[in-house]
Amino acid sequence: MKKFLTLLVVIALVFVALASIGPMIGLALSLVLIYYATKQFIKTDSTGMKIFWAILGFIGLSIAGSNIPALAGVAAIYILYRIYTNWEKVEKEPEDPFANFEKEWNHL
Repeated sequence: MKKFLTLLVVIALVFVALASIGPMIGLALSLVLIYYATKQFIKTDSTGMKIFWAILGFIGLSIAGSNIPALAGVAAIYILYRIYTNWEKVEKEPEDPFANFEKEWNHL
């Protein structure tokens, strides 16, 4: 029953992640725009270019603000990753709880 519920959660998270691909791409591009505008703003000495890069940075910031639903997709991908890593740990655990005891007993 636990694996069935986990499977249902995984399916729901996959749908959330797939539905958020567009906003995630938009958020990534806007963050690149903000980073580039900030770096160029710091480099330049001209007042006119500083105003240009500041305006471009604010445009990138507004684009990033409109793509906030992408954080749901990022969270869904992170939760899927954690479920996958924990699933691997559960599969590797021995089924017999006395297996370690028997190994120690034979060692003595």
